[in-house]
Amino acid sequence: MPSRRDIERLGDEVHELLEEVWRVPRFAGHRRGFRPPVDCFHTEEPYELTIVVELAGVDPETVKIDATDRQLRIWGERRRPRAEGQVFHHAEIEYGLFERQIALAEPVDPARASASYQSGLLTIVLPLARRRTEPVKVQIEVRTTS
Repeated sequence: MPSRRDIERLGDEVHELLEEVWRVPRFAGHRRGFRPPVDCFHTEEPYELTIVVELAGVDPETVKIDATDRQLRIWGERRRPRAEGQVFHHAEIEYGLFERQIALAEPVDPARASASYQSGLLTIVLPLARRRTEPVKVQIEVRTTS
């Protein structure tokens, strides 16, 4: 039998997918923003949760991240590069504002989190909490690596 947390997580995913559907042009006019893909995994040694977000073309200086012990939020904007006299023949790359809220399956220690950006991938490392901590919201700074 699924746990309450599993049901809540499924509800969050369905809500996010429905928001995405309503952004499709035939429902809502021009689409604003995009939904970057996310991978999430944990390791035992070191005992941490890693989230990787595909953000090619996003200036890492404009990415914002905050976290609590059970929630991660990432937001920012990918701006379309402009060139004088630019006339599109084909346009598939999505630009604009983005936001992802990720419910975390396990409690983390957001005060010890780190984030790095390399080759279009944002990697956020959140140490898993070995004991229950008081909920606190923490901003996480993104550092770039070469």
